[in-house]
Amino acid sequence: MTLFPGFNEDRIAVGDDVHLFVRHGGSQRKPALVLLHGYPQTSAMWHGVVAELAMEYHIICPDLRGYGRSDKPDSDADHSPYSKRTMAADIAALIKHFGYDSVFVGAHDRGARVAHRLGLDYPETIDAMMLLDIAPTREMYANTEFNFAKLYWHWFFLIQKFPLPETLIGADPRRYWMMKCTTQARNENPFHPDALEEYLSTFEAADAIHASCEDYRAAASIDIAHDDADDDKKLSMPLHVLWAKRGVIETCFNALSLWQTRAEIVTGHAMDTTHYMAEEKPAEIAHEMHQFFSSSHDLQDSAVRDDVV
Repeated sequence: MTLFPGFNEDRIAVGDDVHLFVRHGGSQRKPALVLLHGYPQTSAMWHGVVAELAMEYHIICPDLRGYGRSDKPDSDADHSPYSKRTMAADIAALIKHFGYDSVFVGAHDRGARVAHRLGLDYPETIDAMMLLDIAPTREMYANTEFNFAKLYWHWFFLIQKFPLPETLIGADPRRYWMMKCTTQARNENPFHPDALEEYLSTFEAADAIHASCEDYRAAASIDIAHDDADDDKKLSMPLHVLWAKRGVIETCFNALSLWQTRAEIVTGHAMDTTHYMAEEKPAEIAHEMHQFFSSSHDLQDSAVRDDVV
């Protein structure tokens, strides 16, 4: 059984000798929708969403660099090959590869952090953006309190110096993956068996474990430096944020308020899910995406009129 019937699978060059594994399909005569996955998953997480949206969009689902079947380049002392700026440049190159000037973006977890940077560095490439179950990285670290540190322990574990987390995870990567992810899903398993096997089989390789740690190390260092250098720069395209009512963002942060400090046009609300929203309620997520993207031009026009007034 294929999770993405009718989709093509390719490895696409995005620069610096890095190739991304990309699933792509749907209606090529419709607007393009790029979907970015989270940690420690792959593009397989979107299988239920694309089933609902393939008639409305040309859908492009890459595995981020360092994940799944995409390349896992060597890192450096600054973690720059896994900065969100570098990962966003991959996605900008992918958009160009498919011949689009601009696209819609839907993203979850780490992918949403890549999307945030993509929107800051390449604002002309994104017509509208929908992010799932995150608040801005810099603000989450800056507002860390005991409850967040306890619940999101992996944020602080994965940034430890090499090879501490790599060694501990590498001792039993499948068990680590299941314990970490089912805990975030309130001790349930919302994952399709074929998707789950893809997650586990691609994550257990040593280079994948190291690359994902570098992703987190970059988030706690160079990514924040890039955010600070932007000063008060905000996302200019319409942004819709959804977060899990039974998740850490709802428990520890005011997501809508934090995003209003980082974006000009923001809507959003909580949904009755845990962290893995797109796999728990794919039809609802797809509906929210289509409804939001269909109305995004009206939102932007309204914001422009309000600014003129």
